[in-house]
Amino acid sequence: MPKKRHQKQYSKPQSTAPASLSSSTAASRHNSHHDDQQQNRSVNELLADLRRAGLRDGGSSQIRPAEAFVQPTVPPAIRQILQLPETPAPPPRRPVRVDATGRRLPPGPAPPRSWVSRPAGSGLYSDPRTLIEFGGAQNYAQRPLPGMILPAKGSLMDLVLKGFARTWDWQVEYCRYILYELPTRVRGALLAYIGLYSEKGLTLQDMRAILLPPPPVVYEDDEDSHYEQERQGEFLPPGVVNDDFSCLDLSWSLGRSLKIRELSDFLYPPQAAAVVSTADPKDSWDAPDDEPTLEPSIPAALLPNLTRLSLALDPEHAHNVSWRHLLSFATHMPNLTHLSLAFWPEPSLTPNAKLATMVTAQGQVVQYGATGPYSHSLDNDWTEAIMVLNRLSKSLYRLEHLDLTGCGLWASALWSKSGHDMVDWVGAWGKVERIVMYAGYKLGEEAGSSEKARYEMVTENARRVERHVRGRRAEKGMGKRGIVVETDEEGKE
Repeated sequence: MPKKRHQKQYSKPQSTAPASLSSSTAASRHNSHHDDQQQNRSVNELLADLRRAGLRDGGSSQIRPAEAFVQPTVPPAIRQILQLPETPAPPPRRPVRVDATGRRLPPGPAPPRSWVSRPAGSGLYSDPRTLIEFGGAQNYAQRPLPGMILPAKGSLMDLVLKGFARTWDWQVEYCRYILYELPTRVRGALLAYIGLYSEKGLTLQDMRAILLPPPPVVYEDDEDSHYEQERQGEFLPPGVVNDDFSCLDLSWSLGRSLKIRELSDFLYPPQAAAVVSTADPKDSWDAPDDEPTLEPSIPAALLPNLTRLSLALDPEHAHNVSWRHLLSFATHMPNLTHLSLAFWPEPSLTPNAKLATMVTAQGQVVQYGATGPYSHSLDNDWTEAIMVLNRLSKSLYRLEHLDLTGCGLWASALWSKSGHDMVDWVGAWGKVERIVMYAGYKLGEEAGSSEKARYEMVTENARRVERHVRGRRAEKGMGKRGIVVETDEEGKE
């Protein structure tokens, strides 16, 4: 019988590799050997290969980092002997980025336009900043002084400062070591925002945290105490840090959370007595020692270059301020050029004595204070107000801008005459160029005739002040030194 032939499904693999596989294997071995050689080569050999590659290119490549940064330089005499090419000049430095005022900007990319651009018509000083809105007919507003750097409404800085002021109780503890080192313009804006948006307003402790270096912390460990002393020595003195602090906005804090007397003692510390020995040389060692004398030392002002100050009041707390304290405070600020007294009450040294009377030795009943309940309405007597304003003008003789928003009810004192006394718009306040006399509120749609008449009276008083000041200066030959009085037009804020 013939044998059955079965076809084998599986065959024994070849003992030798195919030609294609053998060639690829040899190439991989060659590549691996070449890679080992590349890894074993030194940095100088690699740089030499890069130079040779650059020479072979013949200068066709525009970017040759090895030649630009690693090519050694030789003296000119040796270069001429060896006939070497000139060393290429270094690339020009990137120009320094500066802002509009010439100040160098921080490194990095420019901020987005939305951070620095302002909406149309949102200037720093032109638009009124609404502080507190009352229901219906009254909407008090106060304008910042010219020169006060405040962020535009809706900007990133505006939103950050608002959030910072609303959480001030937590921020003052967490950022106590950073506040003193902030830029001056940021610290000035922060003081204004705390007074506007903080629940309790700006206090003296808040001003200390921003204008004075933080107090040292006492640790039980000696190493921590030594570090804290070194940290405390890094802070510059307040007179140096606050040297360019020229604007101080305390709007709506005075009378509510801040008093003029404590503000005066903080900005202008009282004179401290210094011990000075004036004893003559002794003839004998047994002679008794003379007692040293005490001489007052000159105090250092916290803000030596302060020229703009806003003391605008909250109308609800206007009765908590004193003109007597303001007159004492003004004696420390002869360099003040811009002042805001928005919503201040009528000038009086005894505002609580309008209804008080006293009996003289002859048995006559007379008015206790200089201003009575009918002094303005019936007698048109502004003697005390004129006297107070004259005392203020003698202290602030460099004043150029005066904000009297909300003071239209006692504007008659600005032009009235009591005997030979009247407000000096020629001498002490002869440099005043602008007076702001807005009503400070808006009329409601349902305002009555009496409210409209009162609103129009404020505007008419402002125009009368302007005519009076111009007439007084023209009489003294100062007609070229004009004055501008800003007020409401046609009943619009």
